[in-house]
Amino acid sequence: MRRSLLGALALTGLLLVYLVAVAGRGLALVRTGEPIGVALGAAVLILPLLGLWLIAAEWHLAVTVQRMADRLAADGALPVDDLPRTPAGRVDRAAADDAFTLARAGVDAEPGDWAAWFRLGFAYDAARDRRRARAALRAAARLYRSA
Repeated sequence: MRRSLLGALALTGLLLVYLVAVAGRGLALVRTGEPIGVALGAAVLILPLLGLWLIAAEWHLAVTVQRMADRLAADGALPVDDLPRTPAGRVDRAAADDAFTLARAGVDAEPGDWAAWFRLGFAYDAARDRRRARAALRAAARLYRSA
């Protein structure tokens, strides 16, 4: 197993332990039977439910992104991270901008192509724009699942 997968599993496990503890506190408040306790307990119970939904959504996206990467690799079309880097290990900004321009052009040319959105997501990531990278990967995953 990859170390990153083990790390993600460990963090997910810790988050689940935390969510169970929060749910226990919420249930304890509801069991008091007092109106304020019941209201607070119900409000607290929303947090574990929201947390579980977010965990499931992120794992679903991660599995889909891995499937897309595996498919691109099998087709010999997986993007290669060969961008020049600074001595600190960060991608050279000008090279990241050039890669982004190419990836954006691919999406503009074929907005329904999941592979183009996949490449755009990694171009955003190289440019250190994590929010847009995740949005592009979500768009790629939606297109991939519907194909």
